[in-house]
Amino acid sequence: MEIETADQPNELMPAGRGPWFPGHVIGGVALIVGPTLWALGLTLRWWARSAAEFSPALRKHFDEQPFAAPAELAAYASEPALVTAGYALFVAGGLVMWPAVATLAQIVAPRSPRLAQWGGVLLILGLFARLYHAGVDYTAFQLTEVQGLAAATDAVMTEYVDISYGPWNIPVIAAAGQYVGGLLLAIGAYRSGTFGLGRSLLLVYWATLWAGVLKSSDVFEGPSAATLCFACLPLGVQILRGQQPRDMREGNRPASMRGRYLRWLSW
Repeated sequence: MEIETADQPNELMPAGRGPWFPGHVIGGVALIVGPTLWALGLTLRWWARSAAEFSPALRKHFDEQPFAAPAELAAYASEPALVTAGYALFVAGGLVMWPAVATLAQIVAPRSPRLAQWGGVLLILGLFARLYHAGVDYTAFQLTEVQGLAAATDAVMTEYVDISYGPWNIPVIAAAGQYVGGLLLAIGAYRSGTFGLGRSLLLVYWATLWAGVLKSSDVFEGPSAATLCFACLPLGVQILRGQQPRDMREGNRPASMRGRYLRWLSW
């Protein structure tokens, strides 16, 4: 049986040779599972708040608040299982997305190394910051069971800024990395031909999703979740099939003016 070495070409590897991290199986699965969990989590979070038994007056009161935390805590008190499932799937999606981002960065790196490196690292830091937020979210939910909704809401809102920013503001600084990192990695994906302009813009749009403690998910977050699936799922399938992602702009490079326009419309 022939044993593959690092010097042998392999179409599964982004650079065309040598083993890479996290590998085509983990990377391909992450590009499919991560966006799916992310989308399911956001959907359940929106559904839980919609299903909560709030009176019209109470919903209006929550809408007028500067932060979504009181409404999220009240939704948990009303629909604990649904809220827990939504938050759990969302953070699971964030966890699985880091090897997905690492895989995308590996594929982009041969043609756009600096954009891949900086974009990938900053975006992954933003995903890790969501673990801190998830810990604070879950702690706040447990307070409603121990202290009651009113006392828990008062305690959370009294310290909301401090618990949102975290010790030495490290979580909030890391969270900001998703905005810069998403933009850099999307530019790199386009310049390398991994994504066309369409999917590159979808990646940027996804990276603009809010980050923080007890944030609400509404109907407008649905497109954000869908864009991540549209951008990443086809690439994950390609990698699992052992296909090297082709240059998505390759067929749109005629010298004519029409060809230049088509390149900008590439998927």
